[in-house]
Amino acid sequence: MKPLKTSWPRRLFLGAAAVALTLASAAVAAQSIVVASTTSTEQSGLFAYLLPEFKKSSGIDVKVVALGTGQALDMARRGDADVVFVHDQKAEEKFVADGFGVKRLPVMYNDFVLVGPRSDPAGVKGRDIVDGLKKLAAANAPFVSRGDKSGTHAAELRYWGQAGLAAAKGGGYKECGCGMGPALNMGASTGAYVLTDRGTWLNFKNRADLAILVEGDKRLFNQYGVMVVNPAKHPQVKQAEAQGFVDWVTSAAGQAVIASYKIGGEQLFFPNADK
Repeated sequence: MKPLKTSWPRRLFLGAAAVALTLASAAVAAQSIVVASTTSTEQSGLFAYLLPEFKKSSGIDVKVVALGTGQALDMARRGDADVVFVHDQKAEEKFVADGFGVKRLPVMYNDFVLVGPRSDPAGVKGRDIVDGLKKLAAANAPFVSRGDKSGTHAAELRYWGQAGLAAAKGGGYKECGCGMGPALNMGASTGAYVLTDRGTWLNFKNRADLAILVEGDKRLFNQYGVMVVNPAKHPQVKQAEAQGFVDWVTSAAGQAVIASYKIGGEQLFFPNADK
């Protein structure tokens, strides 16, 4: 039996359809970006609230890879992300100085808090984070550190250093090498103290007996920055779409969405892109 022949018009139609499908697929791929971000923006629920508004405005899909800040920056250094959205200003500035980021822009802030057992056996309650850590170490109280090179971990180590305890944090100090949510779960299940960003804490449901014990110290200020990964280092970066995200999240519209995200009537993040 002879194979069926395809007419020239049909061949042309199929060829054109294949080209159109390829172009459409490429267009869809171009309309998406990867954002390497800290776990707090994900676990606080901010991105679930923010990104649909960005998609509505731009048509661009965003895939978030939530990691500790150090890991997010490493991912971007390898060229595996288009945008970085993190909270360790010193590390972010080095990322840009080393040529991996185009420009760092402030986008929002909140603060860190020290949580622990409501009964506060170490007596840390107050407004002074350095004094609180000194009391924790003296009491050998259980403390869960993220130990993951995240922005929260970097801040925690900075506070231990300011307390003069960088090498002697007490017998109860443990590193979990984990994200903020798992660290809080460990703290809740073992009655340990934990340093956390307020946004993740407000969205955290498994608090058990944990409560905020130290807050309000100006040293607990927690700034977030956003950067496009440098296409000169990694040509695969979707620069136009990435810049579109950065422009939107720092615009009046994006900043208003950030400000409107609340849990139980409490605002989690405070926009400050114009500062």
